[in-house]
Amino acid sequence: MTIRARGRSFLALILSPEAPLKDWLAGLDNHMQRAAGFFNRQPIILDLSLLDEHTEGLAEFQQELRQRHIHLIGIEGADRHWQALQTWEWPIELQGGRPSGPVQLPEAEEETPPLNPIKEPLIINRPVRSGQSIQNPDGDVIILGPVSSGAEIIAGGSIHVYGPLRGRAIAGVDGRPQARIYTTKMEAELLAIDGFYMVAEEMPSEPIGQASQVYLEEERLKIVPLQTPPIKG
Repeated sequence: MTIRARGRSFLALILSPEAPLKDWLAGLDNHMQRAAGFFNRQPIILDLSLLDEHTEGLAEFQQELRQRHIHLIGIEGADRHWQALQTWEWPIELQGGRPSGPVQLPEAEEETPPLNPIKEPLIINRPVRSGQSIQNPDGDVIILGPVSSGAEIIAGGSIHVYGPLRGRAIAGVDGRPQARIYTTKMEAELLAIDGFYMVAEEMPSEPIGQASQVYLEEERLKIVPLQTPPIKG
């Protein structure tokens, strides 16, 4: 019998809660009501770096997330020996990495390295149906067809939909606030760029049903119709 193994990569979302946790959870509930199912089936990494071991409610925080059906695949930014974390269940740590040899520490603080360059776009030559998730965390996504309600497009760069966009479009996931979302017919359930998102109920009525673009301006999403220049004869 031949044993086959294949690799598969997943895009994880990172949640970074802030104190007071009671208020943060209330804000999370508000977002989840406006974007029902946004966290369903999504792998989540919990970043606790904004908290400390004395944060009120930290001991019960993991259970609070479970009650909201948030699935954690990793926890970072905290010492698992904190007293408040003794009852937590920690995800299995990833093993199997190969050592790369010693690393020389810089003498002085270096400038922040630039983002990884955007790679080749992912081109989908078919409709994206409800329940499907198309992901390209290293580049743009181009859809030559409609994106149905309940479908999801995730891109490290921009998203281009040559058809009605009725599902979710999440762009700039690699920390690229300059990313944009384009569609020939705006009917989206949810739009997001660089972690800032807007659900259908919050969208202005003017661009709905029209060719539109979405971009980030001062940490707020802007949706504007695409103006088609007149054709000169």
